[in-house]
Amino acid sequence: MTNGKAVRDELRGPTRALRQAIPEVYRGYKELHDAALAAGALDVKSKELIALAIAVSKECDGCIAAHAHAAVRHGATPAEAAETIGVTFLMNGGPATVYGARAYDAFLEFHEQFEHGKAT
Repeated sequence: MTNGKAVRDELRGPTRALRQAIPEVYRGYKELHDAALAAGALDVKSKELIALAIAVSKECDGCIAAHAHAAVRHGATPAEAAETIGVTFLMNGGPATVYGARAYDAFLEFHEQFEHGKAT
């Protein structure tokens, strides 16, 4: 499996460099992120699954890795991830079958780590 941790690791350095170059922008984005994903009428797990579906739709490997990881951390199951990804097929057609498979692979990678007490 290479769509989870490897993607996060690959992006860590470039993201850190950009964050140092534009810290105010990242602070603002973090505030938006935290507000949008906070529990409210929807719980955090549901919001992370929605974000995972949007990541598939946007064909963003970094977003897929981040939200697959967060969905696992908030208790999402493989069945929930699979059904969430299935909805992206309806909305995006063929491209979602490619990025959906990547997302499910990333989710299973993080889920396996979590189940074995190796969650990061």
